[in-house]
Amino acid sequence: MPTRKEAEQLSIDEIHDLFSQLEELKEKNKRSELTQKALFEISELAGSVSELSRLYPAIHHIVGEFMNAENFYVAYLNHDEHTVDFVYLIDQYDEPIVKELSSEEISKGITAYILNSGEHLFLTKENTQQILQDKGISLLGQLPVDLIGVPLKRGNNVIGAMVVQSYDDAVRYSQDDLEILLFVSQHIVNTVDRVKSRELTEQTIRERTKQLRTINEELQDEILERQKIESLQQALFDISELAASVEGDMCQFYKYLHDILARLLSAPNCYIATLDEKNSMLEFPYYSDEINTNIQSRPMGQGLTEYVLRTGRAELIDTSKVNQLCLEGELDQHTADNMLRQANSWLGSPLIVDGEISGVIAVQTYGENATYTLKDLELLRFVSHHIATAMERKRSSEAIQRYNIQLSEKVRERTDELHKTNLYLKKQIEERKEMELKLIHDAHHDSLTGLPNRVMFNSRLELAIASKKRYVDHNYSVLFIDLDRFKLINDTLGHHAGDQFLIEVANRIAKCIRAHDLLARLGGDEFVILLDSFDAFGDVEEVASRVINSIAAPFILDGKEMYSGASIGIANIETGYQSADELIRDADAAMYQAKALGRGRYVTFDKSMREKLLEELELENEFRRTLKSSKFECYLQPALGMDSRDVLYQECFIRWEHPKLGKIKREQFWQVAEHSGLTIEIDNYMLEQACNILANWQTMDGPEKDYRVAINLSINHLMQSKLVSQLIEYISGANIDPSKLVFEFDETDLNRRSQFMLPAIRKLKRAGVTLVLDNFGSGLASLSYLYSYPFDYVKVDHRFVKSIPRSQRNLKLIQSVLVISEHLNFKLIAEGIETEEQYQALTAIGCELGQGNYLQRSQKLEESPGLQSLTA
Repeated sequence: MPTRKEAEQLSIDEIHDLFSQLEELKEKNKRSELTQKALFEISELAGSVSELSRLYPAIHHIVGEFMNAENFYVAYLNHDEHTVDFVYLIDQYDEPIVKELSSEEISKGITAYILNSGEHLFLTKENTQQILQDKGISLLGQLPVDLIGVPLKRGNNVIGAMVVQSYDDAVRYSQDDLEILLFVSQHIVNTVDRVKSRELTEQTIRERTKQLRTINEELQDEILERQKIESLQQALFDISELAASVEGDMCQFYKYLHDILARLLSAPNCYIATLDEKNSMLEFPYYSDEINTNIQSRPMGQGLTEYVLRTGRAELIDTSKVNQLCLEGELDQHTADNMLRQANSWLGSPLIVDGEISGVIAVQTYGENATYTLKDLELLRFVSHHIATAMERKRSSEAIQRYNIQLSEKVRERTDELHKTNLYLKKQIEERKEMELKLIHDAHHDSLTGLPNRVMFNSRLELAIASKKRYVDHNYSVLFIDLDRFKLINDTLGHHAGDQFLIEVANRIAKCIRAHDLLARLGGDEFVILLDSFDAFGDVEEVASRVINSIAAPFILDGKEMYSGASIGIANIETGYQSADELIRDADAAMYQAKALGRGRYVTFDKSMREKLLEELELENEFRRTLKSSKFECYLQPALGMDSRDVLYQECFIRWEHPKLGKIKREQFWQVAEHSGLTIEIDNYMLEQACNILANWQTMDGPEKDYRVAINLSINHLMQSKLVSQLIEYISGANIDPSKLVFEFDETDLNRRSQFMLPAIRKLKRAGVTLVLDNFGSGLASLSYLYSYPFDYVKVDHRFVKSIPRSQRNLKLIQSVLVISEHLNFKLIAEGIETEEQYQALTAIGCELGQGNYLQRSQKLEESPGLQSLTA
């Protein structure tokens, strides 16, 4: 029998063993945390790094955090050229050596062995020579103390190798280092592939941008040319209008002509010269010059004007031509000297009417930097014909005007009395016309926005349909626009804010269409556009995209920022349409299809949509009747402890059995609710059911007295603080302990407006409500929800649970979230447990909470203990 001292000694040994085990466990946990951190950082690299040149140093840094990786390189096998590419190499000895090695030498080394065999290498100071000899590997460069090389694989194909090595006896590698590096290597391949894909995508975008820039420059040139043509056409129109005008004298007429000409070419100095009746004197009815402010009539001579009169041609004369004309005797020396001294550039064109030259119009510049071109000459020659005609018409008009003035003087005396008599009658007629015009305007326009109304739009649409039948090549299209959340804005901010919203929407849409297109308001939040004479149907889609983006921008209503959206249905006018109502009906059907696909988009009509719309309307009507009569079936299914089967809370949900279609799927149920605008009503219905259940349980003495009830809540209740406050007030008014209520929010819904949800969720948390993030992983699975939002529980999406234990990857994802939950103070619930294998796999990784038919099937409300009275 051992002595007392021996017994004490034995206890101390056991304690030492226990400490050793604890130290070993601590070291293992530390390496596990480092591995998880490395995987997380590698995953983050895929989203934060867009170039491979930045990726490999980042990977080197991550590897160096869990092991000594001072000497590190990554190499890839180039299958086309049968070479090895060292894409990243940091080595204190081998870096300059590798750059000088030939392809044949590299093919015998360690890297080539890993690439060809697909096996890893773990060389130590003690086994290096033996392994190199056994595997027939030639060592290139400095002999390392330790070396670990792992293959990089895409599926079963080896694409590269990653190697760390140490030249220091103090730095040795272990089997754990090898296992971690093997584990991390596959995640690195995925990250490299994603960065390569992003880099390729960005390169494609840059090339496409360059192409678009070139196209844009060509379009700008074409636009500039068209603008010049339009300017010329406008100038000719203005000249014609000027000649037809009876107002203003000839001096003002000539000044306007100068202004019009200055829009086409540089004309700081301009004059008009005409011949007298004997064709012996030059007269200047208009003269504007920055040097010579005045000029007198003069006899015909050898000037520039006379040269144009003699030749009968438009002429460009500058310093390079004046000497030649002077030598030929066409110009006098005085004129030539003046042009050379002032560096003149002169354009002159004859004014010809009915084949006879009546004068000259000329423009000129001073200085070497301002010269005319042959293009300017051609332009002046073309315009001068119109100017000559306009001058002749103006002179004739003035003559007629003078005659009319004389005649009117004689008539005025005789008509004064009649004028006074008719003055009152005219005033009455004008007032009546104004009233009639106002009535006509009001009958055809919307009183709020000032846009055309349904009557005017239908009239224009009927004309477009008739035009399409006559001119088949003309394109017309109708866009039916429906706004999101208009009713919510009206109900929460009032009708005044709703009117402001509609006016702003009308202004935004008007900026998205052309001047000759027609925008109308049919009523409520429905707008329609008639696009007239477009080139291709892609133009219609472009207009629809502009409208959607414009409406998606925030609105400031009564000092509050609100958001809306637009769903657009497009119906292209074809020859088969007979009436405007048919087109509007089909555009409306396409709009409903756009809303069904998720709103904020456009859909072009086809015939199948009308049939589908009729079915959806019937389904929506039946949904409303069922909600009004509270005929939905309520179910309860608990979330339980995996081992103890203790009830965490009872989830309350509803199902709908259609009289013809049978049981409606959950996704279709909520889709109908959203399209009907009844999501908040459904939430209120569910909250009422939950409060009734809790109130009933409070009167019982069984375990139900401590149960909590969970309901799924839509994000529409979180869009405004007012709705959140109403939730809290309802709970308080129902005399229900808020801690007994559990609100579940779908991750996919949160993704749409996550930046606006956090204040509302925190408000519910402060009120004492238990919060659950439902279907985690079904959407973007953003970790920001876990870090930023105060969720008490996180439900892993049932699709992840369904795939285990077959999918070890999903199992490891759940395990990773479990690790995170320990640090962020939330608990994980595995949803949708259906089999023994799923249950065993989840319990093996430490999952404590679950929900599903394997643990306990859902029950109808009337079948649950103590709740029969609620459904009576």
